[in-house]
Amino acid sequence: MNKNIKIPKKQKQVTLWIHPEGRVVGSLFLSLQSKSSDGEEVPLEALNHPKTFVVLRRDDFDEVRFYNKASIVRVEYHKEELAESEEIDQLECRLCLMDGSIVEGTIKRALPPDYARLYDYLNMPDERFTEIHTEEGIVCLINKSYIVSVKSLKEMKRGDASWQPDGLAMSQLLA
Repeated sequence: MNKNIKIPKKQKQVTLWIHPEGRVVGSLFLSLQSKSSDGEEVPLEALNHPKTFVVLRRDDFDEVRFYNKASIVRVEYHKEELAESEEIDQLECRLCLMDGSIVEGTIKRALPPDYARLYDYLNMPDERFTEIHTEEGIVCLINKSYIVSVKSLKEMKRGDASWQPDGLAMSQLLA
């Protein structure tokens, strides 16, 4: 076996929040070709891939490490300017995480009708991480296992109860 064979990858600058290690800055290794769409692999795709580990080149030690996805609380990076599609659903929300942090932003994604509500989206199978776009231009990929609670901001502002399971009002849930 030839140990000099390398698979071409690109590196994406990110900040990882690892449990229990804390903040780690480095670059994720991403494929030049996405498995699910045209173009390059994006961080969300790499984190939601069934493989247990991701590869990160750490900035502080200039070394490569493999991080278990189950230990990654969240990944943050600056978003690249992409054209907004009219077909993209936008779900404004506030997430409270186990480490006490609060992330507020918007989920921007074309969602199938069965998953168009925030509650349904969060329960989509086979997706360990969810992508939140903040007003500061940061993309946060959050491990759903570390989410304690989620609040729908848009629906809460309008007083609409459709964000709740089966569209029940809070008073009905408590009765």
